[in-house]
Amino acid sequence: MALKTKTLKTALLSAAAALLAGWTAASAQTLVLYTSQPDKDAAETTAAFSRRNPGVKVEIFRSGTTEIMNKLMAEIAAGDPKPDVLLVADSISLELLKKENRLLAHPEADVANLPAEAYDRDRTYFGTKLITSGIVYNTGAKERPASWKDLADPKYRGQIVMPSPLYSGAAAITVSTFAARPDFGWGYIESLMKGNQATAVRGNGAVLRSVASGEKAYGILVDFMALNAKQKGSPVEFVIPAEGLTAVTEPVAILRTSRNQKAAKAFVDFLISEEGQKLAVGQGYLPAHRKVAPPAGYPSVDSLRIMPMDMAGLLATIEADKKRFADSFGQ
Repeated sequence: MALKTKTLKTALLSAAAALLAGWTAASAQTLVLYTSQPDKDAAETTAAFSRRNPGVKVEIFRSGTTEIMNKLMAEIAAGDPKPDVLLVADSISLELLKKENRLLAHPEADVANLPAEAYDRDRTYFGTKLITSGIVYNTGAKERPASWKDLADPKYRGQIVMPSPLYSGAAAITVSTFAARPDFGWGYIESLMKGNQATAVRGNGAVLRSVASGEKAYGILVDFMALNAKQKGSPVEFVIPAEGLTAVTEPVAILRTSRNQKAAKAFVDFLISEEGQKLAVGQGYLPAHRKVAPPAGYPSVDSLRIMPMDMAGLLATIEADKKRFADSFGQ
């Protein structure tokens, strides 16, 4: 009888445990994030968020902004958009979604310490940092470019690498900014790609590897990759071109089709909070939050020269610019 009682207790405990496990799994929240962050940063960001929100499991799809947008558009066309939250390089991509009424406003978000230009006035997306693009060169290189136009000099032929605007959102902004300026235009882009035989590669990480290894001497690259690599002893230098840097804010946004809006809002709140911004600084980014200091050795945000960019104009031309780039250079 004692054995039967023990067996019954064990069975009851096992059944209770199974029910509890089933209830926990059913009640756990899943947040689907599509992001262009580097793998390591995305893992650190979601881990820090999960520590603050232990009931939320984050599933990540990571790729370049252009590829993320292509995937999302295909899902929308199929009637089944997967992500709750987007964390991508540039606001142009999110403006396109906002125009189609696909973003969820988050009016309760605390933007008190964000500059007005860092977030959408309707609070459908929020900049999480400042990421600029400039020139990187290998310290063993013979020449020291000081401006964007230096890269068009024939002495740089065959030595330049850049991220493809067909993959990188920051690169797409840079190309469209050049194309829109009368002092650059498509003539400048062609002088780089055809005249100087610049190579377009799949993302900023590939640019850094190429320049740091000496495969190419010069590149167009986002600031944090160059500055982080330099601090770790990589033989690279980052140049703020005389004409100025191009810039993106890596904004975060919630889709209206989100299946978990509460967790999505919590994720946005975390990223723009002082804690989330300190995490970004620890990863080597310039913060958007006024009360958070930039990484050691970085220039102050106020000292940066940013090229004027007409976001409304870029929104109207960026897709055509990417197509022209692909048709002209096949990269």
